[in-house]
Amino acid sequence: MIERRSSIGTMFGATAATTFMGLPAEPLDAITADVVVVGAPCATPYAAVGAYCAAAPFAIRSAMANYAAALSHHDFDLGGPLVPADGGTVADAGDIAFAVDDAAGNRGRIKRAIAAILDHGSVPVVIGGDDSIPIPVLSAFQSRGKFTVVQIDAHIDWRDEVGGERFGLSSTMRRASEMTHIERIIQIGQRALGSARPDDHRAASAAGVTFVAARDVHRHGVRPILDLIPDGASVIVTFDCDALDPSLMPAVIAPTPGGLSYYQVVDLLHGIAAKARIAAFDLVEFMPERDIAELGALHAGRILVNAIGLIARQFSTRLA
Repeated sequence: MIERRSSIGTMFGATAATTFMGLPAEPLDAITADVVVVGAPCATPYAAVGAYCAAAPFAIRSAMANYAAALSHHDFDLGGPLVPADGGTVADAGDIAFAVDDAAGNRGRIKRAIAAILDHGSVPVVIGGDDSIPIPVLSAFQSRGKFTVVQIDAHIDWRDEVGGERFGLSSTMRRASEMTHIERIIQIGQRALGSARPDDHRAASAAGVTFVAARDVHRHGVRPILDLIPDGASVIVTFDCDALDPSLMPAVIAPTPGGLSYYQVVDLLHGIAAKARIAAFDLVEFMPERDIAELGALHAGRILVNAIGLIARQFSTRLA
């Protein structure tokens, strides 16, 4: 149970909520909504850090519970309510079960959950969870067409393996590049140091990845990035919380100066939605124990609000 706190939510009339912003609850085995929010607390735990983001879905839902009575209010990022009257329906399917000693099983459960959403013709919005969650999410799209991946992240995640694990936090985009249904990868927000070696960067470039470093986003804005996305493409957006500057998002495993601003990310999402179909969105690497006064959870929640609202509008005849 997510409890009401004495804050702005009290003014809005917020009550106890168990779903993201008080959205209707809907189990995965009885999907009716067009957009399905689902929590994925853990895919690949490591011995060194365990299931380091497992509390993220709860923490993000909790931070947004203050706004559970405000679903019909005007959202200035979206130009209207989160779920517009002429848009798609949205529901929260709760969390996917996981076990800290069963990485392969966790990934299988995530893949099956996303496949169930896709089988219904719905769009998944995934609240993670550790950085490896995009691997099973992307794998669920096999035989469903061709897709462009837009990764927003401080790191490129192109290691072939780390400590013998090939499906972990540093390997998501290399594994994506091996999937035949992924025809294009655009990676945005790289900065400073990560786990990538020079050979990893060369391998990514040789595979056709387009990189847009954080410094270039600050210099040139998001328009050059949007020009890289073909009109009408089906786009899977994967967002790592460390893409944001740590002054906005302290709750990550490796805070790095020089990150993107909230509105750079929001403008990017809006730009993608204006020219392409968002086929899925996931948010990963939120670490509640490192948060400060729910600042990171609020930014994560607001980015999810924009993603959900934009996808819901894509079920309409127009964008709000």
